[in-house]
Amino acid sequence: MTRDPVVIVGGGLAGIAAAVALGEAGLPVTLYEARPRLGGATHSFTRNGLAVDNGQHVFLRCCTAYRGLLDRLGGTSQVDVQARFDVRVLTPDGRSARLRRSALPGPFHLMPALARYPLLDPADRLRAMWGSLALRRLDPADPALDEVDLATWLAAHGQSDAARRALWELFAVAALNVGAGDAALGPAAMVFRTALFGRSDAADIGVPAVPLGELHGTAARAAITRLGGAVLTSSKVTAIEPGPVVVVNDARVRASAVVVATPHEQAAGLVPPDAAPDRARWSGLSASPIVNVHVVYDRRVTGLPFAAVVDSPVQWVFDKTRVAGLRDGQYLAISVSAADRWIDTPTARARAVFVPALERLFPGARRARITDFFVTRERRATFRQGPGSGALRPEAATRWPGLFLAGAWTDTGWPDTMEAAVRSGLNAARLARRHLDAGTLTTGAAR
Repeated sequence: MTRDPVVIVGGGLAGIAAAVALGEAGLPVTLYEARPRLGGATHSFTRNGLAVDNGQHVFLRCCTAYRGLLDRLGGTSQVDVQARFDVRVLTPDGRSARLRRSALPGPFHLMPALARYPLLDPADRLRAMWGSLALRRLDPADPALDEVDLATWLAAHGQSDAARRALWELFAVAALNVGAGDAALGPAAMVFRTALFGRSDAADIGVPAVPLGELHGTAARAAITRLGGAVLTSSKVTAIEPGPVVVVNDARVRASAVVVATPHEQAAGLVPPDAAPDRARWSGLSASPIVNVHVVYDRRVTGLPFAAVVDSPVQWVFDKTRVAGLRDGQYLAISVSAADRWIDTPTARARAVFVPALERLFPGARRARITDFFVTRERRATFRQGPGSGALRPEAATRWPGLFLAGAWTDTGWPDTMEAAVRSGLNAARLARRHLDAGTLTTGAAR
Protein backbone atom coordinates (compact mmCIF):
# COMPACT_ATOMS: atom_id res chain seq x y z
CA MET A 1 0.00 0.00 0.00
CA THR A 2 1.35 3.43 -0.98
CA ARG A 3 1.56 5.75 1.99
CA ASP A 4 0.49 9.39 1.69
CA PRO A 5 3.45 11.76 2.09
CA VAL A 6 4.32 13.57 5.25
CA VAL A 7 3.58 17.20 4.43
CA ILE A 8 5.99 19.85 5.65
CA VAL A 9 4.53 23.36 5.65
CA GLY A 10 7.37 25.88 5.44
CA GLY A 11 10.84 25.71 3.93
CA GLY A 12 12.93 27.41 6.58
CA LEU A 13 15.56 25.55 8.60
CA ALA A 14 12.93 23.83 10.76
CA GLY A 15 11.05 22.49 7.75
CA ILE A 16 14.26 21.54 5.97
CA ALA A 17 15.53 19.64 9.01
CA ALA A 18 12.23 17.76 9.37
CA ALA A 19 12.08 16.89 5.68
CA VAL A 20 15.66 15.60 5.56
CA ALA A 21 15.23 13.53 8.75
CA LEU A 22 12.01 11.94 7.51
CA GLY A 23 13.52 11.30 4.09
CA GLU A 24 16.49 9.57 5.68
CA ALA A 25 14.00 7.36 7.54
CA GLY A 26 12.60 6.25 4.20
CA LEU A 27 9.33 8.18 4.44
CA PRO A 28 7.81 10.05 1.49
CA VAL A 29 7.88 13.80 2.08
CA THR A 30 6.38 16.79 0.31
CA LEU A 31 7.56 20.22 1.41
CA TYR A 32 5.45 23.27 0.54
CA GLU A 33 6.94 26.75 0.70
CA ALA A 34 4.91 29.87 -0.10
CA ARG A 35 7.93 31.81 -1.30
CA PRO A 36 9.88 30.95 -4.46
CA ARG A 37 12.90 29.79 -2.45
CA LEU A 38 13.89 27.73 0.57
CA GLY A 39 15.83 28.95 3.59
CA GLY A 40 13.27 31.05 5.43
CA ALA A 41 15.03 33.87 7.28
CA THR A 42 18.41 32.68 5.96
CA HIS A 43 18.38 33.50 2.27
CA SER A 44 20.32 35.36 -0.41
CA PHE A 45 19.61 37.58 -3.40
CA THR A 46 21.64 39.17 -6.19
CA ARG A 47 22.46 42.87 -6.35
CA ASN A 48 24.79 44.44 -8.90
CA GLY A 49 26.34 41.07 -9.60
CA LEU A 50 27.02 40.29 -5.92
CA ALA A 51 25.48 37.50 -3.84
CA VAL A 52 23.92 39.24 -0.84
CA ASP A 53 22.74 37.49 2.32
CA ASN A 54 19.65 39.08 3.83
CA GLY A 55 21.46 39.05 7.17
CA GLN A 56 24.59 37.73 8.78
CA HIS A 57 24.10 34.36 10.45
CA VAL A 58 26.79 32.62 12.46
CA PHE A 59 26.82 29.48 14.59
CA LEU A 60 28.92 28.08 17.39
CA ARG A 61 30.66 24.75 17.76
CA CYS A 62 28.09 23.82 20.42
CA CYS A 63 25.33 24.03 17.78
CA THR A 64 25.45 20.30 17.17
CA ALA A 65 22.03 19.92 15.50
CA TYR A 66 22.72 22.69 13.00
CA ARG A 67 26.19 21.32 12.24
CA GLY A 68 24.64 17.88 11.77
CA LEU A 69 22.20 19.32 9.24
CA LEU A 70 25.07 20.98 7.37
CA ASP A 71 26.75 17.60 7.19
CA ARG A 72 23.60 16.01 5.76
CA LEU A 73 23.32 18.82 3.21
CA GLY A 74 26.96 18.46 2.22
CA GLY A 75 27.80 21.90 3.58
CA THR A 76 30.46 21.12 6.17
CA SER A 77 33.22 22.24 3.82
CA GLN A 78 31.32 25.45 3.03
CA VAL A 79 31.71 27.02 6.46
CA ASP A 80 34.74 28.32 8.32
CA VAL A 81 34.96 27.43 12.03
CA GLN A 82 37.52 29.02 14.32
CA ALA A 83 40.19 26.74 15.72
CA ARG A 84 39.81 28.73 18.94
CA PHE A 85 37.21 31.28 20.06
CA ASP A 86 38.71 34.66 19.23
CA VAL A 87 36.83 37.98 18.95
CA ARG A 88 38.20 41.46 18.40
CA VAL A 89 36.22 44.14 20.23
CA LEU A 90 36.48 47.68 18.86
CA THR A 91 35.44 51.10 20.16
CA PRO A 92 34.92 54.39 18.29
CA ASP A 93 37.74 56.07 20.25
CA GLY A 94 40.35 53.72 18.82
CA ARG A 95 40.66 51.31 21.73
CA SER A 96 40.44 47.61 21.03
CA ALA A 97 40.40 44.39 22.98
CA ARG A 98 40.60 40.70 22.30
CA LEU A 99 38.53 37.96 23.86
CA ARG A 100 40.29 34.68 23.13
CA ARG A 101 39.94 31.39 24.94
CA SER A 102 42.95 29.83 26.59
CA ALA A 103 44.02 26.20 26.72
CA LEU A 104 42.39 25.80 30.15
CA PRO A 105 39.38 23.47 30.43
CA GLY A 106 35.88 24.95 30.70
CA PRO A 107 34.63 26.95 32.47
CA PHE A 108 38.03 28.51 33.15
CA HIS A 109 39.11 28.90 29.51
CA LEU A 110 37.92 32.53 29.30
CA MET A 111 39.13 33.64 32.73
CA PRO A 112 42.56 34.85 31.47
CA ALA A 113 40.85 36.92 28.76
CA LEU A 114 38.45 38.45 31.28
CA ALA A 115 41.32 39.18 33.67
CA ARG A 116 43.08 41.17 30.93
CA TYR A 117 40.06 42.72 29.20
CA PRO A 118 41.15 46.35 28.73
CA LEU A 119 37.66 47.77 28.14
CA LEU A 120 36.87 47.19 31.82
CA ASP A 121 38.68 48.53 34.85
CA PRO A 122 40.32 45.96 37.17
CA ALA A 123 37.42 45.90 39.61
CA ASP A 124 34.90 45.23 36.84
CA ARG A 125 37.10 42.47 35.43
CA LEU A 126 37.13 40.71 38.79
CA ARG A 127 33.38 41.12 39.18
CA ALA A 128 32.89 39.79 35.62
CA MET A 129 34.74 36.60 36.56
CA TRP A 130 32.56 36.22 39.65
CA GLY A 131 29.48 36.88 37.53
CA SER A 132 30.45 34.20 35.03
CA LEU A 133 30.72 31.62 37.81
CA ALA A 134 27.35 32.72 39.23
CA LEU A 135 25.74 32.32 35.78
CA ARG A 136 27.13 28.80 35.63
CA ARG A 137 25.11 27.90 38.72
CA LEU A 138 21.78 28.90 37.18
CA ASP A 139 19.42 26.33 35.71
CA PRO A 140 18.04 27.78 32.44
CA ALA A 141 15.03 25.44 32.69
CA ASP A 142 13.96 26.93 36.03
CA PRO A 143 10.61 28.67 35.32
CA ALA A 144 11.51 31.39 37.82
CA LEU A 145 14.27 32.60 35.50
CA ASP A 146 11.68 33.27 32.81
CA GLU A 147 10.23 36.04 34.98
CA VAL A 148 13.48 37.98 35.55
CA ASP A 149 15.37 40.15 33.08
CA LEU A 150 19.11 39.81 32.51
CA ALA A 151 19.95 43.42 33.38
CA THR A 152 18.35 43.14 36.80
CA TRP A 153 20.27 39.96 37.53
CA LEU A 154 23.56 41.47 36.36
CA ALA A 155 23.10 44.55 38.54
CA ALA A 156 22.25 42.37 41.54
CA HIS A 157 25.50 40.48 40.96
CA GLY A 158 27.76 43.49 40.88
CA GLN A 159 27.96 44.08 37.13
CA SER A 160 28.25 47.77 36.29
CA ASP A 161 26.63 49.51 33.33
CA ALA A 162 30.06 49.64 31.68
CA ALA A 163 30.48 45.87 32.09
CA ARG A 164 27.01 45.25 30.73
CA ARG A 165 27.72 47.31 27.59
CA ALA A 166 31.31 46.21 26.99
CA LEU A 167 30.93 42.52 27.80
CA TRP A 168 27.58 40.93 28.57
CA GLU A 169 25.52 42.62 25.87
CA LEU A 170 28.12 41.84 23.21
CA PHE A 171 26.85 38.28 23.23
CA ALA A 172 23.39 38.51 24.81
CA VAL A 173 22.01 40.98 22.26
CA ALA A 174 23.42 39.04 19.31
CA ALA A 175 22.06 35.72 20.62
CA LEU A 176 18.68 36.87 21.96
CA ASN A 177 17.92 39.88 19.72
CA VAL A 178 16.89 42.00 22.70
CA GLY A 179 18.79 44.23 25.09
CA ALA A 180 19.73 43.03 28.57
CA GLY A 181 16.86 44.97 30.13
CA ASP A 182 14.37 43.20 27.88
CA ALA A 183 15.94 39.72 27.86
CA ALA A 184 14.58 36.89 29.99
CA LEU A 185 17.22 35.48 32.30
CA GLY A 186 16.47 31.86 31.37
CA PRO A 187 17.56 31.96 27.71
CA ALA A 188 20.39 34.35 28.59
CA ALA A 189 21.70 31.88 31.17
CA MET A 190 21.41 29.12 28.60
CA VAL A 191 23.56 31.11 26.14
CA PHE A 192 26.29 31.91 28.66
CA ARG A 193 26.32 28.50 30.35
CA THR A 194 26.33 26.49 27.14
CA ALA A 195 28.44 28.66 24.86
CA LEU A 196 30.83 30.84 26.82
CA PHE A 197 31.18 29.04 30.13
CA GLY A 198 30.59 25.43 29.15
CA ARG A 199 32.97 23.25 27.18
CA SER A 200 36.12 25.12 26.27
CA ASP A 201 35.48 24.85 22.51
CA ALA A 202 31.72 25.46 22.65
CA ALA A 203 31.85 29.12 21.57
CA ASP A 204 34.22 28.72 18.61
CA ILE A 205 32.49 30.74 15.89
CA GLY A 206 31.43 29.34 12.52
CA VAL A 207 30.77 31.62 9.53
CA PRO A 208 29.34 30.60 6.13
CA ALA A 209 31.93 30.66 3.33
CA VAL A 210 29.24 30.64 0.61
CA PRO A 211 25.96 32.57 0.28
CA LEU A 212 23.19 31.39 2.59
CA GLY A 213 20.93 30.64 -0.37
CA GLU A 214 23.49 28.11 -1.58
CA LEU A 215 24.34 26.74 1.87
CA HIS A 216 20.73 26.17 2.92
CA GLY A 217 18.23 26.58 0.08
CA THR A 218 19.95 25.02 -2.93
CA ALA A 219 21.55 22.27 -0.87
CA ALA A 220 18.30 21.44 0.93
CA ARG A 221 16.32 21.09 -2.27
CA ALA A 222 18.95 18.73 -3.67
CA ALA A 223 19.08 16.65 -0.47
CA ILE A 224 15.30 16.30 -0.11
CA THR A 225 14.93 15.35 -3.77
CA ARG A 226 17.81 12.87 -3.54
CA LEU A 227 16.01 11.18 -0.64
CA GLY A 228 12.87 10.75 -2.74
CA GLY A 229 10.95 13.77 -1.46
CA ALA A 230 9.32 16.64 -3.34
CA VAL A 231 9.87 20.38 -2.87
CA LEU A 232 7.14 22.70 -4.14
CA THR A 233 7.90 26.42 -3.84
CA SER A 234 5.44 29.24 -4.57
CA SER A 235 2.89 26.87 -3.02
CA LYS A 236 0.93 28.28 -0.11
CA VAL A 237 -0.88 26.04 2.36
CA THR A 238 -4.02 27.89 3.43
CA ALA A 239 -5.79 25.34 5.64
CA ILE A 240 -5.38 22.06 7.48
CA GLU A 241 -8.34 19.73 7.78
CA PRO A 242 -8.96 16.44 9.60
CA GLY A 243 -7.43 13.43 7.91
CA PRO A 244 -5.03 15.14 7.90
CA VAL A 245 -5.55 17.08 4.69
CA VAL A 246 -3.84 20.27 3.63
CA VAL A 247 -5.27 22.84 1.25
CA VAL A 248 -2.58 24.07 -1.16
CA ASN A 249 -3.34 26.65 -3.84
CA ASP A 250 -7.03 25.67 -3.51
CA ALA A 251 -6.29 21.92 -3.94
CA ARG A 252 -6.86 19.40 -1.13
CA VAL A 253 -3.91 17.07 -0.52
CA ARG A 254 -4.02 14.04 1.77
CA ALA A 255 -1.11 13.51 4.15
CA SER A 256 0.00 10.78 6.52
CA ALA A 257 1.18 13.49 8.91
CA VAL A 258 1.71 17.24 8.81
CA VAL A 259 4.53 19.34 10.27
CA VAL A 260 3.75 23.07 10.42
CA ALA A 261 7.12 24.80 10.29
CA THR A 262 6.14 28.42 9.71
CA PRO A 263 6.63 31.54 11.88
CA HIS A 264 4.40 31.48 14.92
CA GLU A 265 1.96 34.11 13.65
CA GLN A 266 1.33 32.12 10.47
CA ALA A 267 1.10 28.85 12.37
CA ALA A 268 -1.54 30.32 14.68
CA GLY A 269 -3.70 31.15 11.68
CA LEU A 270 -3.18 27.76 10.07
CA VAL A 271 -3.53 25.23 12.88
CA PRO A 272 -7.22 24.53 13.66
CA PRO A 273 -8.44 25.73 17.09
CA ASP A 274 -9.40 22.26 18.30
CA ALA A 275 -5.92 20.99 17.41
CA ALA A 276 -4.26 23.71 19.49
CA PRO A 277 -6.67 25.32 21.96
CA ASP A 278 -3.72 27.24 23.39
CA ARG A 279 -2.76 28.84 20.08
CA ALA A 280 -3.98 32.23 21.25
CA ARG A 281 -1.31 31.99 23.93
CA TRP A 282 1.65 31.24 21.67
CA SER A 283 0.40 33.51 18.93
CA GLY A 284 0.90 36.23 21.53
CA LEU A 285 4.67 35.93 21.24
CA SER A 286 5.78 39.31 19.94
CA ALA A 287 8.67 39.84 17.54
CA SER A 288 12.02 41.60 17.52
CA PRO A 289 13.70 43.03 14.39
CA ILE A 290 17.20 42.79 12.94
CA VAL A 291 18.65 45.31 10.50
CA ASN A 292 21.71 44.72 8.33
CA VAL A 293 23.61 47.63 6.78
CA HIS A 294 25.65 46.79 3.69
CA VAL A 295 28.57 48.97 2.56
CA VAL A 296 30.74 48.28 -0.49
CA TYR A 297 34.04 50.18 -0.76
CA ASP A 298 36.39 50.56 -3.71
CA ARG A 299 39.32 49.32 -1.59
CA ARG A 300 40.02 47.31 1.53
CA VAL A 301 39.49 49.19 4.77
CA THR A 302 40.12 46.44 7.37
CA GLY A 303 41.86 43.11 7.59
CA LEU A 304 39.51 41.70 10.22
CA PRO A 305 37.12 38.91 9.15
CA PHE A 306 34.64 40.18 11.75
CA ALA A 307 34.58 42.24 14.91
CA ALA A 308 32.29 43.18 17.78
CA VAL A 309 31.80 46.84 18.60
CA VAL A 310 30.77 48.68 21.77
CA ASP A 311 29.50 52.23 22.29
CA SER A 312 28.57 52.55 18.62
CA PRO A 313 25.49 52.02 16.44
CA VAL A 314 27.59 49.25 14.86
CA GLN A 315 27.24 46.05 16.89
CA TRP A 316 29.00 43.43 14.76
CA VAL A 317 30.68 43.93 11.40
CA PHE A 318 31.61 41.17 8.92
CA ASP A 319 33.79 41.10 5.83
CA LYS A 320 31.54 39.65 3.10
CA THR A 321 33.91 40.32 0.19
CA ARG A 322 34.77 36.72 -0.66
CA VAL A 323 31.33 35.24 0.04
CA ALA A 324 29.61 37.84 -2.13
CA GLY A 325 32.01 37.33 -5.03
CA LEU A 326 33.45 40.87 -5.00
CA ARG A 327 36.73 40.99 -6.92
CA ASP A 328 37.92 44.52 -6.15
CA GLY A 329 37.34 46.54 -3.00
CA GLN A 330 35.70 45.37 0.21
CA TYR A 331 32.13 44.60 1.24
CA LEU A 332 31.27 45.05 4.91
CA ALA A 333 27.97 44.02 6.48
CA ILE A 334 26.88 45.50 9.81
CA SER A 335 24.51 43.35 11.85
CA VAL A 336 22.26 45.26 14.26
CA SER A 337 20.12 43.15 16.60
CA ALA A 338 17.28 44.47 18.77
CA ALA A 339 16.90 47.01 15.97
CA ASP A 340 13.60 48.65 16.94
CA ARG A 341 15.33 52.03 16.62
CA TRP A 342 16.44 51.34 13.05
CA ILE A 343 13.76 49.17 11.49
CA ASP A 344 11.85 52.12 9.96
CA THR A 345 14.81 54.46 9.49
CA PRO A 346 15.15 55.61 5.85
CA THR A 347 18.25 54.39 4.06
CA ALA A 348 19.62 57.92 3.67
CA ARG A 349 19.44 58.48 7.42
CA ALA A 350 21.07 55.09 8.09
CA ARG A 351 23.89 56.05 5.73
CA ALA A 352 24.41 59.34 7.55
CA VAL A 353 24.85 57.42 10.82
CA PHE A 354 26.64 54.20 9.90
CA VAL A 355 29.18 55.47 7.38
CA PRO A 356 30.82 57.86 9.91
CA ALA A 357 30.59 55.11 12.54
CA LEU A 358 32.58 52.77 10.28
CA GLU A 359 35.13 55.51 9.60
CA ARG A 360 35.74 55.90 13.31
CA LEU A 361 36.33 52.16 13.62
CA PHE A 362 38.36 51.76 10.43
CA PRO A 363 40.30 54.95 9.56
CA GLY A 364 41.09 53.52 6.12
CA ALA A 365 37.40 53.91 5.24
CA ARG A 366 37.84 57.69 5.23
CA ARG A 367 39.99 57.43 2.10
CA ALA A 368 37.75 54.89 0.38
CA ARG A 369 34.89 55.57 -2.00
CA ILE A 370 31.55 53.88 -1.33
CA THR A 371 30.32 52.13 -4.46
CA ASP A 372 27.09 50.79 -2.96
CA PHE A 373 25.10 51.23 0.25
CA PHE A 374 21.85 49.50 1.12
CA VAL A 375 19.88 48.17 4.09
CA THR A 376 18.07 44.87 4.59
CA ARG A 377 15.42 44.57 7.27
CA GLU A 378 13.86 41.59 9.02
CA ARG A 379 10.97 43.12 10.94
CA ARG A 380 10.05 39.86 12.67
CA ALA A 381 13.47 38.22 12.75
CA THR A 382 12.89 36.36 16.03
CA PHE A 383 10.24 36.23 18.70
CA ARG A 384 10.91 38.72 21.49
CA GLN A 385 12.66 36.67 24.15
CA GLY A 386 11.63 38.77 27.12
CA PRO A 387 10.42 37.82 30.59
CA GLY A 388 7.40 35.54 30.37
CA SER A 389 8.04 34.47 26.78
CA GLY A 390 9.34 31.04 27.72
CA ALA A 391 5.97 30.05 29.18
CA LEU A 392 4.30 30.89 25.85
CA ARG A 393 6.38 28.54 23.71
CA PRO A 394 4.37 25.42 22.74
CA GLU A 395 5.39 21.79 22.57
CA ALA A 396 5.68 20.16 19.15
CA ALA A 397 2.66 17.87 19.55
CA THR A 398 -0.89 19.13 19.05
CA ARG A 399 -4.19 17.52 20.04
CA TRP A 400 -4.65 16.18 16.53
CA PRO A 401 -2.82 12.90 15.93
CA GLY A 402 -0.38 13.43 13.10
CA LEU A 403 -0.19 17.23 13.34
CA PHE A 404 3.00 18.71 14.75
CA LEU A 405 4.65 22.11 15.18
CA ALA A 406 8.22 23.08 14.35
CA GLY A 407 10.09 26.35 14.48
CA ALA A 408 12.62 28.12 16.67
CA TRP A 409 9.66 29.59 18.58
CA THR A 410 8.58 26.18 19.90
CA ASP A 411 9.86 24.87 23.22
CA THR A 412 13.29 23.56 22.25
CA GLY A 413 15.22 24.65 25.34
CA TRP A 414 17.28 26.97 23.09
CA PRO A 415 16.84 30.64 22.23
CA ASP A 416 15.42 31.57 18.83
CA THR A 417 18.46 30.66 16.70
CA MET A 418 19.34 28.46 13.73
CA GLU A 419 20.17 25.71 16.22
CA ALA A 420 16.72 25.95 17.78
CA ALA A 421 15.06 25.83 14.36
CA VAL A 422 16.91 22.66 13.39
CA ARG A 423 16.26 21.02 16.77
CA SER A 424 12.55 21.77 16.42
CA GLY A 425 12.45 20.16 12.98
CA LEU A 426 14.22 17.05 14.22
CA ASN A 427 11.85 16.82 17.18
CA ALA A 428 8.76 17.13 14.96
CA ALA A 429 10.17 14.48 12.60
CA ARG A 430 10.75 12.13 15.53
CA LEU A 431 7.15 12.56 16.70
CA ALA A 432 5.82 12.09 13.17
CA ARG A 433 7.77 8.85 12.83
CA ARG A 434 6.46 7.63 16.17
CA HIS A 435 2.90 8.46 15.09
CA LEU A 436 3.29 6.64 11.79
CA ASP A 437 4.96 3.63 13.41
CA ALA A 438 2.09 3.39 15.90
CA GLY A 439 -0.41 3.54 13.04
CA THR A 440 1.41 0.76 11.20
CA LEU A 441 1.36 -1.44 14.29
CA THR A 442 -2.33 -0.79 14.81
CA THR A 443 -3.15 -1.60 11.19
CA GLY A 444 -1.06 -4.77 11.38
CA ALA A 445 -2.82 -5.90 14.56
CA ALA A 446 -6.23 -5.30 12.98
CA ARG A 447 -5.29 -7.53 10.11
